[in-house]
Amino acid sequence: MNKRLDNTCSNKMKWGQTIFGALLALSLVLLSGGNAWASSNEQLKWIEGGRKVDLGKMATVELDSSLLFLDAANTAKVSEMNHEKPSGKEIGSIFPKDENQNWEVVFEYYELGHIKDDEKEDIDADGILDSYKEGTEESNKEKAESDRLYVTGWDVEPFYNEATHNLTWSMLAEDGNKEKLINYNVRLLTRQGYISAILVSDPAHLDADKKFLNEKILPKLTVKSGERYEDFNASTDKIAEYGLTGLILGGAGLAVAKKVGLLALLIAFFKGAGIKVIILIGAACAGMFGVIGKFFAKLFRKKKSESVHNETNVQDQSETLQ
Repeated sequence: MNKRLDNTCSNKMKWGQTIFGALLALSLVLLSGGNAWASSNEQLKWIEGGRKVDLGKMATVELDSSLLFLDAANTAKVSEMNHEKPSGKEIGSIFPKDENQNWEVVFEYYELGHIKDDEKEDIDADGILDSYKEGTEESNKEKAESDRLYVTGWDVEPFYNEATHNLTWSMLAEDGNKEKLINYNVRLLTRQGYISAILVSDPAHLDADKKFLNEKILPKLTVKSGERYEDFNASTDKIAEYGLTGLILGGAGLAVAKKVGLLALLIAFFKGAGIKVIILIGAACAGMFGVIGKFFAKLFRKKKSESVHNETNVQDQSETLQ
């Protein structure tokens, strides 16, 4: 289990304060007509697609012209705008340029040691599912019916692509009112850890957004030389304490969330706001408040295109002068 789990999921009170802060921010935004968010958005340095962008020191992405990109610092700034403490693991995020689309992908990097893929042919999907079911059933005993979470099965059983070193899985769950939840996870193994791709979407467009992620974004991601999985040096590099199964069990936010009741809190928040959403949890608790961020997204996306246009003009003028 990584440091993020320890730092962000061990204290219910801190998360309660975070959620309260998000609710308070929502009230302020609605009362102010979104002026505060528009102002914050103007400070974001959007990078327009049609070029190669860096995911920190770890990787690059050939960005489609229909997309927008925020680097690590600006991705963290979005978290702060959402009244969420940045994880410190952010390496970039991607958004659609089309304001009618409502999804985002956040990339984070975790250096936990080289994760061996010895289990690639022996991932016990049934055993992992049973583990999650047992854990949630035990946790449910202490909760009201409306706050309970039930793991119902796999949306996508865990599978490992040996050629790209990607580990993917997607789990189905529902709350006490039979409202469906899905967590979709992609891990890209590297020399000394993994890159987590966190997709945040909505129920109506989930399949299309997953398809876009897997066909238009992930294939364009290239881990930099020296950081690739095959660059592992047994004489100098640390070995992770777990393999692929441990990554699924220890890294899925669903396992952590059920321990401290975070999903129940979030479900209650979204019900109160009249929103039907799918929570897609990537690395640990990351992405949960990304969903809250999507509620605000329309408030600053209206300014996004203008911001990108202005920045592009500045860059073009600079290139002309050079």
